[in-house]
Amino acid sequence: MIVKEYIKNFEKLGFGMFVHFGLYSILGKGEWIRHSAQIPEEEYDLLLSEFNPDLDWADNLVATAKKAGCKYITLTTRHHDGFSLYDTKGLSDYDAMHAKCKRDLVKEFVDACNKNGIIPFFYHTMLDWHEPSYRLDFKKYLQYLRDSVELICTQYGKIGGIWFDGMWDKPAPEWEEDLLYAVIRKHQPEAMIINNSGLSALGALGHIELDSVTFERGVPKPINLDCSPKYIASEMCEVLNECWGYGAEDICYKAPATIIEELADCRKYRSNFLLNVGPLPNGRLRNIDAATFEIIGQWMDIFGKTIGEPAPTGITVTGNERDFILKSEDGNYYLFCYGLPSESDPNVTRIHNLDYDLKFPFSSEIESVTFMDNGDKIDFEQKDGICTIHTFPYVFGRNLVVRVAKIKPKN
Repeated sequence: MIVKEYIKNFEKLGFGMFVHFGLYSILGKGEWIRHSAQIPEEEYDLLLSEFNPDLDWADNLVATAKKAGCKYITLTTRHHDGFSLYDTKGLSDYDAMHAKCKRDLVKEFVDACNKNGIIPFFYHTMLDWHEPSYRLDFKKYLQYLRDSVELICTQYGKIGGIWFDGMWDKPAPEWEEDLLYAVIRKHQPEAMIINNSGLSALGALGHIELDSVTFERGVPKPINLDCSPKYIASEMCEVLNECWGYGAEDICYKAPATIIEELADCRKYRSNFLLNVGPLPNGRLRNIDAATFEIIGQWMDIFGKTIGEPAPTGITVTGNERDFILKSEDGNYYLFCYGLPSESDPNVTRIHNLDYDLKFPFSSEIESVTFMDNGDKIDFEQKDGICTIHTFPYVFGRNLVVRVAKIKPKN
């Protein structure tokens, strides 16, 4: 099996921000509103005269991602409505250069990423509700798509990858994937090529040039690579509420604790976690979006070193079915503990299972087990190749959702 270094490096990024931003943001009804509400083209296209993000939209977005511990950001350079955030150089007049802003927003995004050490990734739609050739002359459309992808591969320096979406709209053989992916390999040979399998085919392998499978809003799982000639990564994309693009009336938000658990769940299978935001029309984030990323950043400040390089061990932990163990290249292990309670007066907290034991096979002799957040030592025993760790609750006023303990073997 071929193992490519850029794919392994992608796995080590661990956590990224997904950004759905475009003309649909003005309407505040999600990224599919033109299709779902059957808005006439001439009416929808009037949004061009309104689309004018703040000059510092990208700087603010990237700053939020960086503070949260994200290593990369995937931006919708063109979504299904066909509008491009980049300068299409004459391929179309349906782009940011012909909107009110008259600016190349992808360039602003890439510049902000490069200034802050964040890796830019580009989402690009495959289907297109605006381009006439998509309906009338599909061969011509495919050339338009490839020309568009060539632009984003050549105008912005080195990028981390391209994330395609929408191939489910037509049978796979019609898309001429060989030609499409060859454009990327020609100009960006180490860019990740990802094609979202959607909700219907979570984790499914695809074309040989694809470098990662996707788990859209799903629980990652081990990938079966028995029939794959190369090593493949995985990524799970998640949305904070229900809409990927800004939904003014979508207040069905997930709790930050749930999001932190999902981030940890992904790393159990070395899957990256790509968490979405839908900026307001001016490019700013809703307060709740920014605040959620800030809370995740608090967790990452403490445990971030475990999200990235440490790899799955396959060690089965008993005592709590969600707990798992990763191993880092320096030989240390990291035990992820879910659901530890807080200890206090029974009139203040719901005390139950204050202390419970975790057991797992471990052949090396252990020197110490400590919680990473405050260095508290954890009692443990080793007998007959089984390690037993005696967990204990948080002090009242603290709860880190998923608490990680460092297991240090003796040299």
